Order: sequence, then C-alpha cells, then structure tokens
Amino acid sequence: MSRALAIETSGRAGSVALVRDGAVFAEGFFAHGLQHAAKMLPLIDDLMRQVAWSPRDLEQLYVSVGPGSFTGLRIGVTLAKTMALATGVKLVVVPSLRVLVENAPPEAKHVIIVLDAKREQIFTARFERMGETWIERVPAKLSSLAEMIADSPRPVYLLGEGIPYHKKFIPQDSSVIATPRETWMAQAKVVAKLGLIAASRGEFADPFKLTPIYIRRPEAEEKFLANQKK
Repeated sequence: MSRALAIETSGRAGSVALVRDGAVFAEGFFAHGLQHAAKMLPLIDDLMRQVAWSPRDLEQLYVSVGPGSFTGLRIGVTLAKTMALATGVKLVVVPSLRVLVENAPPEAKHVIIVLDAKREQIFTARFERMGETWIERVPAKLSSLAEMIADSPRPVYLLGEGIPYHKKFIPQDSSVIATPRETWMAQAKVVAKLGLIAASRGEFADPFKLTPIYIRRPEAEEKFLANQKK
C-alpha cells in the first residue's frame, strides 16, 4: 500500500492531503491568514494519527513550490526538506501556478494566473487547454495584468487571489472573464494529483537543492540590498 503526503502553502490559506494507493482520502485546510507554521504541523499530525501513520510510513511527499506567498512557500518547502532528510521520503515538486490552473472552469481554454506581487505587478503565467492537458504558453514570470491581457488570445479567463488588487486593469470586455472567488485557492488534493503524475515519471527532487520558486526576492530582502548599496 503506497502512502504519500501533499502540501500546499503558496496562498493566503493552505491545505494538506493524504494519499493512499494513488487516491486522496483525507484533506485538511488551514485558517485564512498565513498561519502556516502554527496550523500545518498539528493538522498533518492529526490526519496521520487518524489512520495510524507515522512520518516514516510515507513513501512520497508532493510539495507546491511557488511562486506565491514568500512566507508560506518557505515554511512548506522547509518542512518537505526536513522530512526528506529525516525519513528518506521521496520529494516531488509541483509548480503552484500549474496547481491553480486546474481550478479553471471546464469551458476555459486560455487562462491567466493573477497573483499580487505589489507595485501594480503580478506573478503570472498563461495556460492553454489542449484536450485534457494544460500547456504553459507563457512561463511563470513577473509582469502586469494589462500586459498579459493584451498579449492573450480571447476569450481569456483570469484566475487567482490577485484579481481584487488589479481590478482597474481588467477591461470592460466580455472576452476577459474573472473566475469566481472560490476558484482562486490552490489545493493540496491537486498538488497530489500532479505529484502522482510526476512521480510515475520518476521526477523526484534532491532535498539538498530544493528551493521555492520566488521569481522576485522577498520585499524585506530587496530593501536590505538597496540599503547596502547606499
């Protein structure tokens, strides 16, 4: 019986999921507000106790690696690395934007991910649905919503927690569609789905080299470096 854990901490709320024999059978969510450090470990412990698993029973661990919340990603990736080094569990990394696009409505073919990066910028990528597969047409990058919309085929769907912060850049155009708020959160069960696919291809990560996908340095680090140059 194969056993795995999936971790999603890239957004304002987070989740974890337990996977047995290729299927998610238990999932838990953290309270809104980036309380990852305080909520995640007790939640994982509680879920695993319910099924009498110990950390050493896990064979694989799937972790969402960004881009997204700097704090959340650091906590999720650090936990994954620590468990891998302590127990030998195999790590699989899953890009957070790829997780998010799975929430798109079935009629969507072109999707722009919108995560707030402040200063009127977004962490973003553009995907196109080809049959049952999402193809990354524009890789994860730092950009503006206006630029992404201008360069996208139509109709295009906008998806992500950054939408409310960038409303003024969304044109009054019926071919640009903001998805409902309930689609904006990445979920551990989707991290598990994509992690299982990557694991079946033998795509495991080295815990010593694993780092989050930030795209841009955290704001505190940028300020520190700017002060160093003065």
